[in-house]
Amino acid sequence: MSYSVDVNVLLYASDQANPRYDRALQFLLNRASDPELFCIAWSTLMGYIRISTHPSIFSHPLSPEEALENVESLLNQPRVRVLSEDDGFLVMYRKATGRFPVRGNLVPDAHLAALLLQHGVGKIYTANSDFKKFEFLEVKNPFA
Repeated sequence: MSYSVDVNVLLYASDQANPRYDRALQFLLNRASDPELFCIAWSTLMGYIRISTHPSIFSHPLSPEEALENVESLLNQPRVRVLSEDDGFLVMYRKATGRFPVRGNLVPDAHLAALLLQHGVGKIYTANSDFKKFEFLEVKNPFA
């Protein structure tokens, strides 16, 4: 089995002012002992760097070096794998989004969902309920 996370989990674990900070950090720390494969998309990691370093979005922005160190720390975990689009990705995107219109803020979520579909990852941890639109995903809220 394998799972992924949405960027919100990573962001909460980096923002001590966020009320979900403790739970998010503990969730990520627990991944080191999880026997399942932790699959994470490059787009999620880049989104984390973009938002965590942005002074207008993040309450206490990280320096670019701090954000990169956090990414490296995550990638150095033994059961973490990075996902990228393979040939045929657009077919997976159409399959993932064929039941409803995808526009605006749903596009990055659909991108991640299609990537997970392409790699056979069936579970995502997120506080974003939009992922429930993708019937092939088991959506778990680590903060519920």
